[in-house]
Amino acid sequence: MEIYLPLFPLNLVVYPNEDLNLHIFEERYRQLIAECLEKDQTFGIPAFINNKLPGYGTEMSVTTLHKRYDDGRMDIKSKGIRIFRVANFENPSPGKLYAGGTVQVVEVEPEMGDHLDELIVKLTRLYRLLQIKSEIDEETPLLSFRVAHKIGLSVEEEYELLTIDHENERQRFLIRHLDRVLPVVSEMERTKDRIKMNGHFKNLDPLKF
Repeated sequence: MEIYLPLFPLNLVVYPNEDLNLHIFEERYRQLIAECLEKDQTFGIPAFINNKLPGYGTEMSVTTLHKRYDDGRMDIKSKGIRIFRVANFENPSPGKLYAGGTVQVVEVEPEMGDHLDELIVKLTRLYRLLQIKSEIDEETPLLSFRVAHKIGLSVEEEYELLTIDHENERQRFLIRHLDRVLPVVSEMERTKDRIKMNGHFKNLDPLKF
C-alpha cells in the first residue's frame, strides 16, 4: 500500500509503538505539525543517517501538544505507528515549506519470536552487569523493537533492525549484538572491581615456590 506523507527527516530511528517527544522550532516543521494537528493527520520520520536518506522510516501520530510558545515553537509527544519505505521524496512538498513523499507501508506481524527466552536471558545479564533496573515485558509482541534503544546499538544498527522483516530475524540480530557486548561489559566490571581494590589492605595467601 502506498500513501503520501509529510516528512520530517531526523538523525534517529523510531520504532512502531514508540513514544517520541519533540521540540518543534524550524518554521517548516512548525507548519507540518500545525497541519497535522489541524487535520488530524500523520507524518513520517525517515531516518537521516550519514547525510543520506537510506529509505526506511516510521509513520507518526501527534498524540499530545504539550506547549505552544508565543513565537510558534511547540513541544509535542508523538507515537510510532508503522514502518514505511520512501518511494518518492519531494523537498519541498508542493506548496509547502516541508518535505513530503510517497511511501510504501511495511506490514509487521505482532510476533513473539522463537528466540524470546534466549534474548531475555542475555538482556537480563546485561542490565545486571550495568546495574540498571529494567522491567522486561515478556507478554507483549515485538520485544526487539521495545529494547533496541536500550542495548547500545549504533544508529546504523538501529536502522538495520528497522529494515528486518521478521521478529525471529530481529531477535537473532540482537542476540548476536549482545554476544559481542556482554564480554566487553563483563571485563569492564572486573576492571572496575580491581580499581576499587587498589589501595585497600589485602589478605594475601603466602606463595609456595
